[in-house]
Amino acid sequence: MDWLMGKSKGKPNGKKPAPEEKKLYLEPEYTKSRITDFEFKELVMLPREIDLNEWLASNTTTFFHHINLQYSTISEFCTGDTCQTMAVCNTQYYWYDERGKKIKCTAPQYVDFVMSSVQKLVTDEDVFPTKYGKEFPNSFESLVKKICKYLFHVLAHIYSSHFKETLALELHGHLNTLYIHFILFIREFNLVDPKETTIMDDLTEVLCSTSGSSSSNGSGNGSGGSGSSSSSGAGAQNHVKER
Repeated sequence: MDWLMGKSKGKPNGKKPAPEEKKLYLEPEYTKSRITDFEFKELVMLPREIDLNEWLASNTTTFFHHINLQYSTISEFCTGDTCQTMAVCNTQYYWYDERGKKIKCTAPQYVDFVMSSVQKLVTDEDVFPTKYGKEFPNSFESLVKKICKYLFHVLAHIYSSHFKETLALELHGHLNTLYIHFILFIREFNLVDPKETTIMDDLTEVLCSTSGSSSSNGSGNGSGGSGSSSSSGAGAQNHVKER
């Protein structure tokens, strides 16, 4: 868990801002696309008789798998040449190693740092326990917050840099549904500082204000791809401690 000593920072990339391109992902014909019209606000709420840490663990693990899968659908287009920095709009993210050294990396390298680090965490019984009687560490909530921050960066990069490819694959409905579910989850439990997600506020406002209302299945049948985020509730239960 050496990476836990590290951090990630975003800041303007220092270049003169280019004329802002039209954000394709904000086009109404695409923002209305969902794979379900489920009311996600209800889905993210802590169920009765479920321990908070278990709920955070199960959902965080499921979001990690879904976001990793969603990224894998466009990973062949996210290369060191096409994405020389981990950028979202005019913000560039850096990875900091366990010694606090800033690492300027390409987007695929950054995503690999994120996914490999989170994979180690969610499979570590000392951090994400699945056996009855095993306690969560005192630092558990702070770890979940860090994981969610990094996962948000990955989602934001997909929208910012690879939405055209996502459209071509007809997976924008999957991406929108996953984004809504994830944002409502981190809001419900205050897992990510609002300042961190401000960069995507325009999308969040559009998607979350319309979630649960007459959403259309605009992604086609979307077979394969990232899978339905709406199944996260059921999939998340797989992590709940064995009784």
